[in-house]
Amino acid sequence: MKEIHVSIRDQLLTLKDDEAEVRTYPVSTSRFGIGTEQGSFKTPIGRFRVAEKIGGEMPAGTIFRSRVALKPGDPLPPTEDLVMSRILWLDGLDEHNANTRERFIYIHGTKHETEIGSPASCGCIRMRNADVVELFDLVDRDTPVIIEE
Repeated sequence: MKEIHVSIRDQLLTLKDDEAEVRTYPVSTSRFGIGTEQGSFKTPIGRFRVAEKIGGEMPAGTIFRSRVALKPGDPLPPTEDLVMSRILWLDGLDEHNANTRERFIYIHGTKHETEIGSPASCGCIRMRNADVVELFDLVDRDTPVIIEE
């Protein structure tokens, strides 16, 4: 069974299949630290699942606003933290992180690829666009995700 493991300390995401490492990717977690408070912009820890996969039919580099792909000519969202390429929307499975989905915590691509490898996000797990496209194709809905310090 496939599982995604995210190490905040190492800023790494590892995809495992029956405990064997399949792929490892550098990531960027929250620059505000670890937590689950609404509006905190912190990365939650614990057990999660991939609740939804969004963007599989779109080209890499597509920008999303509220999980909808922007069309050429659409105005950019008023944020530096663009959600790009693919979205793996996480659902918290522990009591302390049950609000993860309503906090809109995703694994997604970013325009800030130079910051990958250090904490720089607003709570989400950012990946390089090519990496999130690859990961997206390797996992299914309901894939378990573990985020640990």
